[in-house]
Amino acid sequence: MMNKPLQLLLMAWALGCAISVSAQSYLDESLTNEERARDLVSQLTLEEKVQQMVMNAPAVDRLNIPPYDWWNEALHGVGRAGIATVFPQAVGLGATFDEDLAYRVSSAIADEARAMYNAASKNDNYLRYSGLTFWTPNVNIFRDPRWGRGQETYGEDPFLTSRLGVAFVKGLQGDHPKYLKTAACGKHFAVHSGPERLRHEFDAIASPKDMFETYLPAFKALVDADVESIMCAYNRTNGEACCAHQTLLGDLLREQWGFDGHILSDCWAIVDFFAENGHGLAGGPAEASAMAVKSGVSLNCGDSYPALVEAVEKGLITEQEIDEALVKLLVTRFKLGMFDSDDSNPYNKIGQEVVNSPENRALAKEAALKSIVLLKNNGVLPMRNDFKRYFVTGPNAATINPLIGNYFGVNPNMVTFLEGIAGAISPASQVQYNTGTFLETANNNPIDWASPVAATSEATFMVMGLTGDIEGEEGAAIASEHYGDRLDYNIPQNQIDYLRKLKNGNDNAVIAIVTGGSPMNLAEVHEIADAVLLVWYPGEEGGNAVADIVFGEASPSGRLPITFPKSLDQLPAYEDYSMVGRTYKYMSQEPLYPFGFGLSYSKIEYGNLSVSANKIKEGEEVEVTVKVTNTGETETEEVVQMYLTDDEASVRVPFYDLKGVKRVNLEAGESTLVKFVITSDMLKLIDEEGVARLEKGSFTVSIGGSLPTQRSLDLGASSFVTTKLQLK
Repeated sequence: MMNKPLQLLLMAWALGCAISVSAQSYLDESLTNEERARDLVSQLTLEEKVQQMVMNAPAVDRLNIPPYDWWNEALHGVGRAGIATVFPQAVGLGATFDEDLAYRVSSAIADEARAMYNAASKNDNYLRYSGLTFWTPNVNIFRDPRWGRGQETYGEDPFLTSRLGVAFVKGLQGDHPKYLKTAACGKHFAVHSGPERLRHEFDAIASPKDMFETYLPAFKALVDADVESIMCAYNRTNGEACCAHQTLLGDLLREQWGFDGHILSDCWAIVDFFAENGHGLAGGPAEASAMAVKSGVSLNCGDSYPALVEAVEKGLITEQEIDEALVKLLVTRFKLGMFDSDDSNPYNKIGQEVVNSPENRALAKEAALKSIVLLKNNGVLPMRNDFKRYFVTGPNAATINPLIGNYFGVNPNMVTFLEGIAGAISPASQVQYNTGTFLETANNNPIDWASPVAATSEATFMVMGLTGDIEGEEGAAIASEHYGDRLDYNIPQNQIDYLRKLKNGNDNAVIAIVTGGSPMNLAEVHEIADAVLLVWYPGEEGGNAVADIVFGEASPSGRLPITFPKSLDQLPAYEDYSMVGRTYKYMSQEPLYPFGFGLSYSKIEYGNLSVSANKIKEGEEVEVTVKVTNTGETETEEVVQMYLTDDEASVRVPFYDLKGVKRVNLEAGESTLVKFVITSDMLKLIDEEGVARLEKGSFTVSIGGSLPTQRSLDLGASSFVTTKLQLK
């Protein structure tokens, strides 16, 4: 019989061998990601598990697991992590209506992210914003111009948002069969667009119809595109906190849509469950954390999840439930190749040469050029670059804030509008600059030496509008009295007064270059200026892009991804999440500028609209062809837009519904045939119960370069063509 000491020694040796073998299993690259994640979880203590479910996960030294901070941003370039290419803000990318461009931009961002991560990892730099899990894109619907964070979205339309969002996700995540280049995230699930001040306590009430017609389609599109993660929002939706929403997270996202990635909370959203001014759903962090994990939230951006240890002790949640949540989370790290050899993952070879490369700068400029929307032009643009004198003025002419929006990176060569214009004029010309007025306050000094210069200059560029100091997220917009929101629709009055002084008695050209990330009241700007360019927050090449537009090196081709109302009086209350009266789909009043609107330097004509069949049945499709001709004298790109209208619906349906977009380049005098496919699914309506169904009857197909309304035509948009289609 074996003596006790020897038996204990052998047992210890066997246990040690088992631990050693097991410890190597999560490093075995032949296993599936889930097998490896489960093996790793099995070796962690409860305390270690919950620490790994917090955004700044600590190292597990005994298993050689380095620390990892999950929080990273890449809204329009790698953000907050150092030097990176700064692309146009998301709403500007929305204005391009160009999903191929969105893919190329996000691919470049992912390359830079990998290069920065590779360098940081070699230097043992695990600071926040050094990782590969990017909480981008924001596919919320920009339903109301008062929302300060609307600039982070692609606009008000679910179809356009879906197309651009999917392209952005695919670019970020790459196309390798095994590894993710970076991990993308769809946010904020699901009904979230202000008010910023109330987001920690607000209940967004949306009907089933509005949910499935407006607020959910882009998230569904991202899930179908295999987005790696979803972020739940701060607020409640229809009574349930979004980060403990069984209907949205469990029934819809997991069960119906089949989402298999990880879910994370918005930052400190779990605190809102029990905070004094929050949702009042939990007594403290243990109960709140248990609620979130049971609802499927694996990652806590915040510091609540360590209380899960207490939650287990109290019987609020089981350790097995925590294990399942952590497995989902760790699978992402395995997909990113964080525990594999350097040679296995090709993305480990991406070097610093891609960061802020000439190719990426050129791409940033292309994106800025395609985002710029020409709202008015009385013939002064494009202009010569060899006038005797140019005057550049305005609060946004010579600073970088109007270039960057929010969630931005930094760059050593941010080209301001002054620099771009000055660099493009002839050496024989003169350019002068003066701020002229502040961003949002009247001048203290009553003496005006600035505005008289306009009368002596053949062209004056007034760079005006908004910056991220006025609009943005809750705590970021330091000049906002409303926590980042803009409850005043007007541009600061001092800017309007100064623009009027520049034009008063001046027969020379005055061009308004307007920056901002949201609709604003441009009625007086439109009245005063000879030309109006909306340039959004155009990124590091913004100044050069504007110079190319004004001096005719490129024709403007951006389109508005959101309706500009004439005033907020045309809209429902900000807190009202019903879509009735909102966006181009349901706003019956005439807007200042319609969705999809934008002028060019040429003239485009649409004609010869034909349909392969004027009748369609369920499961069928028809092809629509239209001839697009550049009858002007300038090469330009046209954004061809196809809208459908249900003429005989039994329930409330959109006046127009964007269902197709194609960008085409046209030389002067050139014609091309543009084709769209209409499927029967595109004719489905969403009823009041949120059910998609087909109703027989007549549909109008409209194709043109803007929303097919009289207001578009009055503003100078190309004419549109229409035809009828019968659903049998």
